[in-house]
Amino acid sequence: MKETLIYKNALDCEESLRGFVLEGKAKLTFPNYCLRMENSLESELGQKANYVLWCPEEFPSDIAIRWFFKPLSDKGLCILFFSAQGVDGSDLFSPVLNKRTGEYPQYHSGDINAFHVSYFRRKEPDERAFHTCNLRKSKGFHLVAQGADPLPDADDVDRFYQLEIRKWKNVVTFSIDGLPIFSYLDDGTSYGALLDGGKIGFRQLAPLTAEYKDLEVFALSE
Repeated sequence: MKETLIYKNALDCEESLRGFVLEGKAKLTFPNYCLRMENSLESELGQKANYVLWCPEEFPSDIAIRWFFKPLSDKGLCILFFSAQGVDGSDLFSPVLNKRTGEYPQYHSGDINAFHVSYFRRKEPDERAFHTCNLRKSKGFHLVAQGADPLPDADDVDRFYQLEIRKWKNVVTFSIDGLPIFSYLDDGTSYGALLDGGKIGFRQLAPLTAEYKDLEVFALSE
């Protein structure tokens, strides 16, 4: 498999977020030369306190996405959306699509299609007791793959972890520090048509605080 780097962003300063689109409200700072994300609204507001930060680039269908992640607190969860576009194939930021403000149903059951991987899931009591990473396909709230989450709780974190999503044809895989977490074979029928290119975005649930750096996207080819 050939990899060609098509996008690289250190996520190390305000300038690195030029063109990014924030849906909802959040604090985005760079205290350690990496992107720190935390909620700016009280977590008691529920979904209204959550948010999504979209990269403005349009990516092809067959890609590898890599980034480094470090949780600074527990209670919350993180998501990466990819292959995101309007259900009619329109650009994710098309004015014909409904306005999105960070509330989860707008993303899984609104007027967009996407895959999304949820990881470091520590929001609900059952998630804190049994850690998993989930892959969902939308439109619809379809859980299509799941695997064990090896990330430690924040108190035991002493470094960044590299996460990778690979989407090749109709196969999606996810790994953390090279450890395979899950693989999904999409038949293009059970949960809608195969998803093509689109945008990627980071979602975080209050009251989690976490840091991100060194986002890279590679085009895959034979």
